[in-house]
Amino acid sequence: MSTSETVPRAARPHILDNPALAALTGPHAHFAQRRGRVLRYPVDVSPWLALPDEPEPADWADLAALAGPGAEVPLPGFGGEVPDGWEITARIEGAQFVDDGLAAAPDPEAVRLGPADVQEMTDLVARTRPGPFLPRTIELGTYLGIRRDGALIAMAGERLHPPGWTEISAVCTDPAFRGEGLASRLVLAVAHGIRERGEAPFLHTGAGNTSAIRLYESLGFRLRRTTAFLAARAPQRLGEERAVAVP
Repeated sequence: MSTSETVPRAARPHILDNPALAALTGPHAHFAQRRGRVLRYPVDVSPWLALPDEPEPADWADLAALAGPGAEVPLPGFGGEVPDGWEITARIEGAQFVDDGLAAAPDPEAVRLGPADVQEMTDLVARTRPGPFLPRTIELGTYLGIRRDGALIAMAGERLHPPGWTEISAVCTDPAFRGEGLASRLVLAVAHGIRERGEAPFLHTGAGNTSAIRLYESLGFRLRRTTAFLAARAPQRLGEERAVAVP
């Protein structure tokens, strides 16, 4: 019997418990900026970064050095205590959903979006606020959109990519076109592409976003776990963090 087989299944972390780490050490490794055991995406690609499952003092020192003095960094899914010198600046309760019978299908009106569409995509995100979308976010995966009279009015795409899974993100519709089911159609179209690769779709949303949760559950997503999206500010002086980080 191998060593891994002797570990109780319940004790093993699920790959989606730390999806940014799984992505940055897997299919998105070519994006990874690393210091010690801390990884992050380039700042013009995504704000997501990855701490080890059980960060040690040295990891927090590396994160502070990677981010820079006084920088605010996201800590998605982190549930522990931040060390002395760090300040929690935001906490949003979230929920993670996984495919549980999606009727995934291509959409005849959906078009693939590319670098030439980024400005329109950024403008749509600014109007709808589905979450961060940066100049190079489109490089993370496939993005699909729907246009009317040439204007981009709805989109959805792929973000984190842990092995075997792809996150659906940036789901948004121009307020003037809501109620037409465009978001549902695009989510199912993106999910279809993910399934065609032999992978499973998942996504995140705010735990208080009841309308989005109802939509995702109606499409065939199942709540896998609740989580939290934290942000924290690094110490103003790296020397202070290193003093804290040394056992």
